[in-house]
Amino acid sequence: MSHISDGDLDAWGYYEGEANPSTLHPSLGSINYSKWVEGKILTEGNDRLVENTLGLVGEAGEVAEKIKKLIRDNSRFTPDDIAKELGDVVFYSAALGNIFGHTLESIIKLNMDKLDGREARGTLKGSGDDR
Repeated sequence: MSHISDGDLDAWGYYEGEANPSTLHPSLGSINYSKWVEGKILTEGNDRLVENTLGLVGEAGEVAEKIKKLIRDNSRFTPDDIAKELGDVVFYSAALGNIFGHTLESIIKLNMDKLDGREARGTLKGSGDDR
């Protein structure tokens, strides 16, 4: 397993961050969500990469589990129950983005640009990254 060094993190812009105002939550004030996430991170280096990746997969699995039980068992959950799990997915997405020098805002913009481009080319359906 390769390890992430401080040099890698620095090259990816991990230590820079952006101080964009956020309107996501009143308690954030002028701190953006990606910076707020950094204050909640408990691991470092390669351990962080693995923990954040497993956290993302685990939380996405919790969303899928709720939907599976809805279909299979007709179990119910509130919109807030699903939103809380999706919030955990967003948290780990932001944490991983931070490692690679992207804020959640920049990830959202990249994704919107990618999907708008696919829509313009008529390739929203299909498979492959470069469609």
